[in-house]
Amino acid sequence: MRTIWNGSISFGLVNIPVGLALATTPKAKQSDVSFRTLHRECKTPIRQKRWCPTHEREVGPDEIVKGWEVAKGEFVVVEDADLEAITQHDDSRSIDITRFVPLDEVDPVYLDRTYYLAPAQAPAQRRPYVLLLEAMRQAEMGAIGRFVLRGAEYFALIRPKGEALVLETLFLAEDVRSQAEIDEAVAGTEVKAAELKLAQQVMDSLVGEFDPSELKSQYRSDLRQMLEAKLDGQEIAKPEPVPEAPVVDLMEALKRSVAEATGRKPAADSKKKTAAKSGSASRRTPARKSA
Repeated sequence: MRTIWNGSISFGLVNIPVGLALATTPKAKQSDVSFRTLHRECKTPIRQKRWCPTHEREVGPDEIVKGWEVAKGEFVVVEDADLEAITQHDDSRSIDITRFVPLDEVDPVYLDRTYYLAPAQAPAQRRPYVLLLEAMRQAEMGAIGRFVLRGAEYFALIRPKGEALVLETLFLAEDVRSQAEIDEAVAGTEVKAAELKLAQQVMDSLVGEFDPSELKSQYRSDLRQMLEAKLDGQEIAKPEPVPEAPVVDLMEALKRSVAEATGRKPAADSKKKTAAKSGSASRRTPARKSA
């Protein structure tokens, strides 16, 4: 496995040699197709120029500096040397574990990028890797740590995944937005017991195992087909407008969802039909005369 960083996991007096390998593609996105910006008339790729509107001319890389805007039109100039002075120059190449935490206490909202931690090549150096993996797996614990990669400081969660250890870089607390507004909005909303029961029935009808192979992008597939069709000179049909979904009563929607999942007709419809049959039967049966 190709690694982008090699170092060790460190806690106490223990050092476990590991390598850091990307677990996902560098730019996981909706499409694996990249586009260039072209001039429509001649199909020539457009060049982005660094243009100074004050001097009305193009400027070179050596004339460009970074600026922090403190007020509209007012900037503090920041040189590369200024940034270099505060760059982390940690050459220890160590992932320092500060604590072990229960995995179910780590909110996924803090997880950023996933890496595999590859064990060392030497068999003797793999044993501590496997020991840590098994200990964390049995205890259902993860490790919170800190390391430096390319001069940048990262906080991370190390967790077991199958027969491997993975490292998840973590967002800082100040980078995660508060959900207080949502909590406040739903705090006074109550659900009925009947609604909750029906919702659980719908969920039960859709329970299954997580299968990553089902995570396929319809957009990627459609994009590829569209590009192949354009390459062959085919006319691309415009999609039909999607009609707006009608507003449906919550209880009625839940009942119909359960009925579709179980293959039965909604109870409300059955009651209506039963009532209709009773009414028609009473209309057909003549009333008996009293003696």
